[in-house]
Amino acid sequence: MTESTLETSGRNGLDERDPQNSAVPPRSSRGHRFTSYDVRAFEVPGGREEDWRFTPMKRLRGLHDGSAEATGSLDVEVSGDSAVKVETVDRSDERLGTAGAPADRIAAQAWSSFTEATVVTIPKDTQAAGPVTVTVHGPGQDRIAYGHLQIRAEPLSEAVVVLDYRGSGIIGDNIEMIAEDSAQLSVVTIHDFADDATQVSSEHAYLGKDAVFRHFAASLGGDLVRVNTKVTFGDRGGDADVLGVYFADSGQHLEHRLLMDHAQPNCRSNVTYKGALQGDSARSVWIGDVLIQAAAEGTETFELNRNLVLTEGARADSVPNLEIETGEIAGAGHASAIGRFDDDQLFYLQARGIPYDQARRLVVRGFFGELLQKITVDEVRERLEAAIDKELAAVGA
Repeated sequence: MTESTLETSGRNGLDERDPQNSAVPPRSSRGHRFTSYDVRAFEVPGGREEDWRFTPMKRLRGLHDGSAEATGSLDVEVSGDSAVKVETVDRSDERLGTAGAPADRIAAQAWSSFTEATVVTIPKDTQAAGPVTVTVHGPGQDRIAYGHLQIRAEPLSEAVVVLDYRGSGIIGDNIEMIAEDSAQLSVVTIHDFADDATQVSSEHAYLGKDAVFRHFAASLGGDLVRVNTKVTFGDRGGDADVLGVYFADSGQHLEHRLLMDHAQPNCRSNVTYKGALQGDSARSVWIGDVLIQAAAEGTETFELNRNLVLTEGARADSVPNLEIETGEIAGAGHASAIGRFDDDQLFYLQARGIPYDQARRLVVRGFFGELLQKITVDEVRERLEAAIDKELAAVGA
């Protein structure tokens, strides 16, 4: 077990760095992370860069170097309260890109390559009746697609949105999640692809004044899934809980990178991710960055990542980072841990007559249960619990 303590550009290709001068290295501070909507402004990553050193570049299937041209499209279905507005718009819509700009080449490639976007809007003063479900079907085996989705909760609105990725293919996309002033937006994202799928997704969350944002990510399927999530506090009083679970099987690569950008005073964030791994070459990567800028006085933040390695041959990497530019904060901290089963827990259960395999199963269920109980949509929680049981049964746990 290990414990740790411790974007700037315009839309449509306008950025602060000359695209021809792409050899300029990014600054080390996440507060000065280079962003651009122009794919030409980014170097082709080689795998040694800090942002890419954990990612198996060959398994990106060309998403990172411009060789993956679109050969298919994403099928997006939206269901739920009729009061929620659903639009299909072209890339000229001025609302697109307002939550944040791409911070790497694949996100910029996805921005440059999508032809139409889906915009889901919860109108002002509206409380959606029941969850809004957005189902995204991949383009199909070996086909390539780029997408863009925006979820916008207008002032004083409230909604739970389930974003469900299914199917197969090679996918690069950008997701915008906007909670305007005093809105309450909850988003559950499920990455449950077929075994051959590849997805690199960038999530941009933006919080207005006194907005409440709840995000739950679950990564289960796919050959390689890499998700970058950035939460930007646009005004004072924002409150964000960012939670996640992942379960990597033999050969799978599941990667989550998060940035909580505290640029405004009196905001709160909590990040908790838990993962399990089993099988040869199962791999998970979790990078958690928290930035408290000089103006963000009164910030309260904590991040936690825990990983349970169930078999030999699996590997988890966990890197929490905390950058503080002001001493006037309410509190900040972070921790991560990677380990195997707790022998004391197993002994306790076995001493009460529970067989070894069942005891292991109970420990894993308990490990994830704390987070799964926070999902307010019963059918989603039950689906994820069943998926974890299925994973455990696959190795006789």
